[in-house]
Amino acid sequence: MQLIDNEKVITLERKAKEVRIEIIKMIYKAQSGHPGGSLSAADIVTVLYFDILNIDVSHPQWEKRDRFILSKGHACPVWYVCLAKKGFFPMQELSKLRVIGGILQGHPDMKKVPGLDMTTGSLGQGLSAGVGMALGAKTKGLKFKTYVMLGDGEIDEGQIWEAAMSANKFKLNNLIAILDYNNLQLDGKCSEIMPLEPLADKWRSFCWDVKEINGHNMYEILGVFYDLKKYQEKPTIIIAHTVKGKGVSYMENQVDWHGKAPNEKQFKQAIKELEAK
Repeated sequence: MQLIDNEKVITLERKAKEVRIEIIKMIYKAQSGHPGGSLSAADIVTVLYFDILNIDVSHPQWEKRDRFILSKGHACPVWYVCLAKKGFFPMQELSKLRVIGGILQGHPDMKKVPGLDMTTGSLGQGLSAGVGMALGAKTKGLKFKTYVMLGDGEIDEGQIWEAAMSANKFKLNNLIAILDYNNLQLDGKCSEIMPLEPLADKWRSFCWDVKEINGHNMYEILGVFYDLKKYQEKPTIIIAHTVKGKGVSYMENQVDWHGKAPNEKQFKQAIKELEAK
């Protein structure tokens, strides 16, 4: 694994903290949204947008850009914050989450949001779209990579596994799935609703390469992405072990915070905790 620069890690950790603060602010303002899965994905999405993805803010439709799909579209606050901080649209738009007529809907809409590669929200569909993008790249002889973030409850969907078979058939060594594995879905623990284990073995049986990391450790996140940029033999899934609601004590590992907004007292506590980290 490539050596990781400590200063880069510190910078990205600071950026991820800022992303989490903005997530809480926008969901509180809207009094609607999904904080739990947005917070659990914040470190990985931050690394992608501020270190890994080959994208051009001035040319959002650049053909050679890397693609990113947030298949678990309900966690779009984390995506919106990173896009805004990257410069795809003004930061003040974040205060208009879920506002009628605004660009930042409750699920991401590629026709409204600059820099967004795929409309998502119907769970299970994002990996299929990623297969199509990766196959398109190979057909055209383009070198970009396609990254797809999945939710752990989402992979109960059969379409995920159809897409996984297709990725192997077409030898898509330019496709990377990232599983936000916080073990909580809408109604409870994944391990109780539809057990996923042995998860790594399942993906290997579909002929995917499997990487497992701590999804909140910047060294591990950067390391796995750097390694895949240097060499990728086959479609790859990164199983990122995360904590739902990461960074806010009363939200962490609590299924109730899958999809609700904090009240004023909870909001102030969340901001205080995040700013102190």
